[in-house]
Amino acid sequence: MPRASIGAPIKGPSALGSDPRRLWNLTRTLAVSDFKLRFFGSALGYLWQLVRPLLLFGVLYVVFTQVIRIGGDVELYPVALLLGVVCFTFFSEATGGAVGSLVEREALIRKVEFPRLAVPLSSVLTAVLNVALNLVAVLVFLLIAGGRVRLSWLELPFLVLALALFAAGLGMLLSALYVRYRDVKPIWEVALQILFYGSPIFYPIDAVAERSELAGKLMMLNPFAAILQQARHALVAPSHPSAAEAIGGTLPLLAPVAIGVAVIALGYRTFSRRAPHIAEEL
Repeated sequence: MPRASIGAPIKGPSALGSDPRRLWNLTRTLAVSDFKLRFFGSALGYLWQLVRPLLLFGVLYVVFTQVIRIGGDVELYPVALLLGVVCFTFFSEATGGAVGSLVEREALIRKVEFPRLAVPLSSVLTAVLNVALNLVAVLVFLLIAGGRVRLSWLELPFLVLALALFAAGLGMLLSALYVRYRDVKPIWEVALQILFYGSPIFYPIDAVAERSELAGKLMMLNPFAAILQQARHALVAPSHPSAAEAIGGTLPLLAPVAIGVAVIALGYRTFSRRAPHIAEEL
């Protein structure tokens, strides 16, 4: 039978759908539902979201200030450490939650046609709601420790947005691949551990640069590290090097920006190509 008589092939559900507003509404609804259900029935409720990074911060603070004694000459080091823990917790939750999001919502995906991108993006948005609470704690600690309100604080929402976009790019890529390749999740868990110790979270980037300037610049190629360093400079104190200062200038700073944009583009392209077939592969 001629192909023309059959008609155009039927496409499966797409990543974006036909209405951007529907994509946003679904993403927001899923994220808010997850955020509320996470603490449903808990006595402390949303306070648990503050307790988790504070406990990790406490352990790292004792180990690296009382035992190993790192950061003694760094201005407001405890606050810089807390900010690093909060940023990493956000990045870990956003990407880790997105990895298995499609598989966890298999029943919904098989029964309802909707923009598939809403599922991994909702995991990132849930993490954004969580980090908003955690950053309030960071600001309180900063003011108690003697920090001052500065105009550079206005950079913080844009830095959180940049980190969320980078996490969304990875989330799209990882969630699409995990549907077919279940080794993606444990591999990413190992990658997060490497990222934790390979980023200037509990040690200042200056300490790395003093030992090896090249190592410090290579570390700053990581978009997460660059965003974290700029957040410390903007929020904690100007004595913390900016991302441009840490990597060696404004022009070299374009490298982590380009890497971040490339990850977002790769994640979206991969997810878009696999979106029509996700229900079949689950």
